[in-house]
Amino acid sequence: MNTYFRILSYGKPWGIYIPQYVIFTLFYVVFSVINLVLLIPLLDVLFNQVDQETIGAVSQLPDFRLDVAYFKDFFNYYFLNIIREEGKIGALKYVCLIIVIASLFANLFRYFVSVILAYIRAHVIKNLRNDIYANLTRLHLGYFTEKRKGDIVSRITNDVQQVEFTVVDSLKVLLQEPLFIIGQFALLFAISAKLTLYTLLMIPISGLIIGIISKRLKLKATEGQSSLGRITNHVEETLTGIRLIKAFTARNSVIKRFKEEVRIYAAITVSISKKADLASPFSEFLGLAVVALILLIGGTSVLQHDASLTASQFITFIIVFARIMQPAKAVANSYSFLQRGIASGERIFELIDSKSEILDAPDAVPAPLFSETLEFKNINFSYENKPVLKNINMVIPKGKTIALVGPSGGGKSALVDLIPRFYDPQSGQILLDGVDIRKYKLDSFRKQMGIVTQESILFNDTIFHNIAFGIEDPREETVINAARIANAHDFIMQTPDGYQTIIGERGTKLSGGQRQRLSIARAIMKNPPILILDEATSALDSESERLVQDALTKLMSHRTSIVIAHRLSTIQYADEIIVIDKGEIVERGSHESLIKKDGIYKKLNLIQKG
Repeated sequence: MNTYFRILSYGKPWGIYIPQYVIFTLFYVVFSVINLVLLIPLLDVLFNQVDQETIGAVSQLPDFRLDVAYFKDFFNYYFLNIIREEGKIGALKYVCLIIVIASLFANLFRYFVSVILAYIRAHVIKNLRNDIYANLTRLHLGYFTEKRKGDIVSRITNDVQQVEFTVVDSLKVLLQEPLFIIGQFALLFAISAKLTLYTLLMIPISGLIIGIISKRLKLKATEGQSSLGRITNHVEETLTGIRLIKAFTARNSVIKRFKEEVRIYAAITVSISKKADLASPFSEFLGLAVVALILLIGGTSVLQHDASLTASQFITFIIVFARIMQPAKAVANSYSFLQRGIASGERIFELIDSKSEILDAPDAVPAPLFSETLEFKNINFSYENKPVLKNINMVIPKGKTIALVGPSGGGKSALVDLIPRFYDPQSGQILLDGVDIRKYKLDSFRKQMGIVTQESILFNDTIFHNIAFGIEDPREETVINAARIANAHDFIMQTPDGYQTIIGERGTKLSGGQRQRLSIARAIMKNPPILILDEATSALDSESERLVQDALTKLMSHRTSIVIAHRLSTIQYADEIIVIDKGEIVERGSHESLIKKDGIYKKLNLIQKG
């Protein structure tokens, strides 16, 4: 139950809700019980069980005392007084009026309880979603390469929804219904303690069976949520790769995989339903069995004219017990369904409790403005125990442009990913002006970098907000100026709403060149001293490449730039070209000096020239 209480902890501060909840629930229970208590005198009147001797026995208002008998005598005084003055018809009207009023107040307070629970539910789910998202954005990049994106999305959506529909909704059952049941049992004990003890026989038996069912249900619920995560992941992959699926006529193949995942989930769902739905019929059967026992024992007492149980009391006892059956079944069913929510909660907390491997050191300080050199010193980096970079050493002076080239898979992207600390090397240091970057606060260090990648990462927002991404209160003229430098202003003004045009998910309403120029405008807007360009023009046509390259040249002016490029013609101007192959620096120098060598750079250059 630790998971359950941890979920409920997201409803803090409980002090706002609990006092109101308890007060309204108590009033709801009191007025509900009053309705049932009034059944006894009502039935006594209908069955003509009130004789003149009884009417004359209560002649004065009882002295106040804090017990059930006082309230009973208090009611009887007024009730019998009405019978004396207005007859039994008048007493019947009196009881019916009180029943209507008590019912009105009972349902009014029941509504108040539901409203408070709605606030608690919304508060818990809001805080839970915020916590999930906050931690998700805190995790290191390696986490997202190890985990399926679809499964992560499923935890944020499907699992949270399951928690909302089970754990949070169970508050109504587990907090309200027990009080209602206690109030009803108190009334049952007041009517007949002997019959009430027989009704209690069902509780331990029912609890044992439901406990066994719930334990098995939780295991299946975990399997079900994992299966749903795989389905979500498959859909996410399909939407991302729909162009490829059509191009390779792989529709039947992906449909077959999807159907298999859905078949597995359907089988698990049936298994869950079979176990969960067993609690309700079992509880109902056990309850009816107890009712039959009560009818036998209580009916015998009434037929034998046992003074301890009148016919009116017996009928009221049956009615009250029947009313207990519904909340008791609700509690039993809720406990079963609760296991699904707890299974989802465990998956959610696994995500929330995941720790980033890239953290600020306890004594980290804000990074000073880059002023001299960025140095790689004896860097070794492995990914999943596979060596990616080996003994990398290089110094990048401020204001210089360094180009990284080499065969695919050589480690170029891994090298630049170490600069903003997307990953940390297993050994060695990256030094900013002679100080290990791990001694600086991450955010202060990353603010000094602008990154433009081959794939333009844009958001389903306006052009304005995509350019000003991450900047609070951006000025319109600054955004427009960044777009002009990036050769993006002209095409932006041709869009339907200019800078306020929504560009669609991942910028799908724009061409590749337009998306890339917006990415460059975003980097210009940040105005970073260090610039990282990861194959920023490799996926563009000649015209787009010319415009983007011109924008990049403006962007790189007076900045320290690290450029990864496959098209060697775009980096011939670099101050130093470093050739990386199989994780090692194998050549370095200017374009002219490397061409003179009979090495990898020269071969790559000849291949591209055809």
